[in-house]
Amino acid sequence: MDTTGLLSTLAVVVVCAVTLWLSLFVLRLSRRTSDFYVAGRAVSPARNAAAIGGEYLSAASFLGVAGLIYDQGVDALWYPIGYTVGYLVLLVLVAAPLRRSGAYTLPDFAEARLESRGVRHLCSLLVVFIGWLYLIPQFHGAGFTLRLVTGAPLWLGSLVVLVVVVLSVAAGGMRSITLVQAVQYWLKLTALAVPAGIVLAVWWSTHGAGPQVPDSWTLPFTGRDPDEHYLYRTFSLILALSLGTTGLPHVVVRYYTNPDGSAARRTTVRVLALLGIFYAVTVVYGVLGRVYLPTLEAGVRHDTVVLRLPAEVVPGLPAEVLTAALVGGAFAAFVSTSSGLAFAVTGVVNQDVIRPIAGRLTGGDQPEVTGFRIAAAGSVLVPYAVSQVFPEVPLASFVTLAFVIAASTFFPLLALGVWWRRLSVQGAAAGLVTGAVLAIGSMVVSLTRNTSTGWTGALLTHPAAWTIPAAFAAAVGVSLATPHGVPAGAGRTLVRLHTPEEVTQQR
Repeated sequence: MDTTGLLSTLAVVVVCAVTLWLSLFVLRLSRRTSDFYVAGRAVSPARNAAAIGGEYLSAASFLGVAGLIYDQGVDALWYPIGYTVGYLVLLVLVAAPLRRSGAYTLPDFAEARLESRGVRHLCSLLVVFIGWLYLIPQFHGAGFTLRLVTGAPLWLGSLVVLVVVVLSVAAGGMRSITLVQAVQYWLKLTALAVPAGIVLAVWWSTHGAGPQVPDSWTLPFTGRDPDEHYLYRTFSLILALSLGTTGLPHVVVRYYTNPDGSAARRTTVRVLALLGIFYAVTVVYGVLGRVYLPTLEAGVRHDTVVLRLPAEVVPGLPAEVLTAALVGGAFAAFVSTSSGLAFAVTGVVNQDVIRPIAGRLTGGDQPEVTGFRIAAAGSVLVPYAVSQVFPEVPLASFVTLAFVIAASTFFPLLALGVWWRRLSVQGAAAGLVTGAVLAIGSMVVSLTRNTSTGWTGALLTHPAAWTIPAAFAAAVGVSLATPHGVPAGAGRTLVRLHTPEEVTQQR
């Protein structure tokens, strides 16, 4: 193993050790059920915003966005814009009401709003599916990152993330991973921004001007085939990313940890700033990557541009140190995002699978924390096993599939559940099923039949523009046809969701 491999391995070890140390440090504070599920509902806006940034900025953000910008030019800037705008939608529509719902998980919210176990079970299945779909690229990213710099087998990087995530989530639940993710946001930002600043400074000192890239890279849709309908594809992508954020289970669950609805809104404003800073740095890697690495060898992934760039700009040991820092930051991204996803899935599996089974077997004596830790292990092992046989795909593109499904299912449920009193149980179920079937069906057809050209390819590979309206139409239409399915307490629930805590505390 060369010097780069040794330094990168050391960086990975440091990230994993810090993660586990922080988890064990917080373990003594996690004793109650609310500590494990919502960190005692006492997380400040500043820490919660950093934690959200830590879990949201995944492998797709740390490596994938820069790779897409390198490959597609300005056309790929819609990815970071969409990711960030999603929090603006969340701020306006659901951030404060979600906190006021008093729920622990997204299925909890659905049951409290609609008073239906059936809708809850549908939500639970979707949370698990979306969480596992999002976890697979995290394991892939960890595997190819470690292989690139050390030559290790693909399974080793994935296994490292698996072990660290299970231990950190099981140790202290939400209270534990909140601190871990908050620290990892700043670690990731530092690991990405410092090498970017050094590389940019070297370029500027050498050339005295900004990097020059081909015109086709800086103009939207340049050289694109008009028959591929890129305007539609871009519009559908923006919808998926901006509305899908609101429906991602690991994002939504973080808002249950704020003290009140006002704190939830302040958290979101801070998140917008933190994401904007981070994504601005990824553009540097995309632009300079195009300058220093105008072409990549056959079979080399665009995701690796971030890790390859320092060696092209800075010679010797400095390049090796910068590469090691980027590897450490990448692993922080894999671990923090995987922890958030694992927690979201764990909470649902524990409440809807482990606890009912344990209750029947033990007469209800199964400790809550024990069930949570069992669920944590199972929730990560399944996607890890799938990732070992699933073909590798570009990180950002694969993660977009999870956004499409979330936007087509949970976004209509949350938007209507928070703002429309006449949503019925049957309507909510119809919206969830319609969105899930159409989004997942499109995904399966596009992957298995390799349909990527013409209108058929555009509609199947970027279905959000029609699956989201279809889900809304199904939910609204069925609700209007089934007024008897509107929960009796819907009015009281909506009043609670929209009444500021300052008002309720004065009563």
